[in-house]
Amino acid sequence: MITVGVLTPHAAAGPDAEFPLIAPEHVRVQMSRIQMPPSWRPSEGGRPATSEELRALATPEALDEAATGLPAGSFDVLAWASTSSAYVIGYDAESALVERLRARWAVPVCATSASAVQALRSHRIERISLVHPPWFGHEQNQFGAKYFQSQGFDVVDALLADLPNGPDQIEPPMVVEWVSQHVSDRAEAVVLGGNGFRAAGAVQELEDKHGRLVLEANQVLLWSILRSLEVSVEIHGFGGLLQHPPHGR
Repeated sequence: MITVGVLTPHAAAGPDAEFPLIAPEHVRVQMSRIQMPPSWRPSEGGRPATSEELRALATPEALDEAATGLPAGSFDVLAWASTSSAYVIGYDAESALVERLRARWAVPVCATSASAVQALRSHRIERISLVHPPWFGHEQNQFGAKYFQSQGFDVVDALLADLPNGPDQIEPPMVVEWVSQHVSDRAEAVVLGGNGFRAAGAVQELEDKHGRLVLEANQVLLWSILRSLEVSVEIHGFGGLLQHPPHGR
């Protein structure tokens, strides 16, 4: 059993809900919320955070403060679970923050978006379809496309899924149906972005139905965590990515 210290700005459940679902015998979660900037005032119906607000959530000070909120010695690995923040600052800045956290806390550190890049490269994927939940909004959706393009991937399409605008209202069958109807046949893999977009339950059915790799934010973050710790376990029912034990970084 490993303990993951999750750093996230999001109020909605993400890894804390899906890690125990995917690997209940192997993972426990300690959560610490990154504080939203004072300027952020959600509208009554909710609104995406602005790029400026997301950058404010992705500073060394913000992440260190969140990590300090975890009980000392309580985690084996840190996970930065904010897909959208990484999109805004870009891969290089994300990697620098991960390295800084690793040096500061002397444990492995994984980040969602970088984990997806690593998983795609490990499977020699070049063309992807990128799917985000509706609450990301068009700006964050485009930041996501640019993020993966910056790492050499051909983003065949970047789509906001026409699904309920609330994480608790989305069920895996909805995701399977929408993705099946909308993503391009040219894509070699589908990336479901957003830690609050809890779609891990849709991954296996999508892979079985379409015969291509599907990455989901919390699933791929867990894959990276197991890889960083060289934990050799097979996990079935959540896509091929987790069915083969990782062999280190």
